[in-house]
Amino acid sequence: MPEVSAGLLLFRRHPKLQIFLVHPGGPYWAGKDEGAWSIPKGLVTSGENALLAARREFLEETGFAIEGDFHELGSFRLPSGKILTVWTIEGDCDPASLSSNAFDIEWPPHSGTRRSFPEVDRGAWFERELAMAKITKGQRAPLERFFVENS
Repeated sequence: MPEVSAGLLLFRRHPKLQIFLVHPGGPYWAGKDEGAWSIPKGLVTSGENALLAARREFLEETGFAIEGDFHELGSFRLPSGKILTVWTIEGDCDPASLSSNAFDIEWPPHSGTRRSFPEVDRGAWFERELAMAKITKGQRAPLERFFVENS
């Protein structure tokens, strides 16, 4: 059975339709921009409600608690084999106020030194064309579906 991830695609009309994406933190992503951004998402634990997991992950990665009417966009198979279920919700947040949880890794590799990095180092609002350039290849399908449904 493949692993399941769940995410929230926050959008606003400001005045054009925009979506909120996050950039992964840590040294592996530091120099990457186009094709590196993501929908805030994370793994669903066994027995956990997927929408609650998506809301938890959004809070952990951004520091923003999102409330309101969620719309299930669908489930998508990622290149890793994981299944990503995405919900959309209209809302707003200030990327400058983003506050992410952290993770520890050995860095530099084989150094014996552990360092802490934010899971997400920044977030931003993007209109369709730029969002499609910024999103990771594996998450293009949810964005395409979202923009078709909201055009």
